[in-house]
Amino acid sequence: MLSLKNSHERRKQRIRTKLRRVNAGRLRLSVYRSNCNIYAQIIDDEKSVTLATASTIDKDIKKTIKSGSNKDAAVAVGQLIAKRAVKAGIKDVYFDRSGYLYHGRVKALADAARENGLSF
Repeated sequence: MLSLKNSHERRKQRIRTKLRRVNAGRLRLSVYRSNCNIYAQIIDDEKSVTLATASTIDKDIKKTIKSGSNKDAAVAVGQLIAKRAVKAGIKDVYFDRSGYLYHGRVKALADAARENGLSF
């Protein structure tokens, strides 16, 4: 029987493999969600380079939020990653939810990023 960590890793790899096949050549908006914080980064997989990052531990966001583990924090991270991406000239990405359900904080981050200029 698989442990929860192993099943999460398998689900994450399965999703990422399918996304790479469908969205070849596009940049990836990857999300990591911990119990205390949420992180987002835009990655160019062909060059193995991170182009933009945002998280609840950034100084810009940490001042404005009470907790890093709620939907308000996820919205703030989504807005910041979108602003940094647009500033870097990035508009089109594909969303890598890293095996997490598209619900709650992950969905809030994605919706905020779409509202602020990213398309996926």
